[in-house]
Amino acid sequence: MTVTHVDPIEAAAASPAEARARYRDGLEVPTTGWATGFTQANMVMLPKEWAFDMLLFGQRNPQPVPLLDVTDPGATTTVLAPGADLRTDLPRYRVWRDGELVDEPSDVVDLWRDDLVTFFIGCSFSFESALLDAGVPVRNIEQGRNVSMYRTNRDCRSAGRLSGPLVVSMRPVPAELVVTAVQVTGRMPQVHGAPVHVGSPESLGIADLSRPDFGDAVESQPGDVPVFWACGVTPQAALMASRPPFAITHAPGYMLVTDVPDATYRLP
Repeated sequence: MTVTHVDPIEAAAASPAEARARYRDGLEVPTTGWATGFTQANMVMLPKEWAFDMLLFGQRNPQPVPLLDVTDPGATTTVLAPGADLRTDLPRYRVWRDGELVDEPSDVVDLWRDDLVTFFIGCSFSFESALLDAGVPVRNIEQGRNVSMYRTNRDCRSAGRLSGPLVVSMRPVPAELVVTAVQVTGRMPQVHGAPVHVGSPESLGIADLSRPDFGDAVESQPGDVPVFWACGVTPQAALMASRPPFAITHAPGYMLVTDVPDATYRLP
């Protein structure tokens, strides 16, 4: 039986290695709130012949695609999490064929190919602990939900065969704390940095906040304002639009929990 809920205090107190061991053993839960103080990363695996396009896509779109590491072809490890197996140590993966989502397994051992290059991209979960430290509530953690993510009407800069829309994550923030949230996250550009938009979701082409394209709907509290950050799921939208023959990604909200402290990516 798949476990889908863990006590949030237990999750927050877990070390990165403990969290990854739980996922390796079959725990399938979003990683928001896990291993407080350690960076989480989005993941994209592509065949080597598509790797340059992905590298260029990240270079041209650094806010939604801030690259933290790129592996050699066939490597199943990363310097971000020594000892981790990239095929098993995320709680949920996505498998793509010709731009279509075909499976969401808990490991990809049987799908592994020696030509796959893995890209790790900064994740906004990494600044949630900094927001909490600054007194900014994080509603998705409070509600035990995955963060809300939406496709927007803004196009990313294309790179080779890759193109697609900007994806954003949304967190409701009390109006009087929006400036604090902007300042806190602005000091962490390698995990998406400051918001790309505050307020009206219609300006981003988002018709209904209660119907996210990825993740869960997160409820606002009275006085909250929707705040939108560039999101590392943006490459998945590019895969849908550009249709490479094969790719593996994390499932939205189910990240690699790394051994790198969040403070590493925080500017003074």
